[in-house]
Amino acid sequence: MKQTRLVKMLAAGAACAVALGTALAQENTTTTTTAGSTGVSASTSTSTLDGTGTITTYTPGSDYISFRTEASTTPVKYYYTKSTTILDPEGKTVEWSMLRPDMPVRYTYVKEGDRMVISKITLTKPLSSYEKKESTTTTTTKP
Repeated sequence: MKQTRLVKMLAAGAACAVALGTALAQENTTTTTTAGSTGVSASTSTSTLDGTGTITTYTPGSDYISFRTEASTTPVKYYYTKSTTILDPEGKTVEWSMLRPDMPVRYTYVKEGDRMVISKITLTKPLSSYEKKESTTTTTTKP
């Protein structure tokens, strides 16, 4: 009986830790716009969220990139814009052409309606660890 109570308490503690971590990762931004002398104003609220995952699909020229997150094995589609930045672990800017499937990344995104728009992608490993290493094997046959 005491083991069941302990397991329930540990499970509740783990759930609280996950919820707290998610809540602390969010940054709220509120934008208020007033139009001219008519006094019309609009207010929008967005939350900046962080995530980690692995790139599954990136096609140059498209407007989206797919990640397999740690929480889900199904790839999730995120949209990017011209202002989306890609950084290496040291904080240096990386070109889009350097992205490849199976690269682990951290990313920051904003949910706009039903779309998730990425503002920043940070590679978790240096680019040098992704470079292809070519080797040449020569086979000779004896007559």
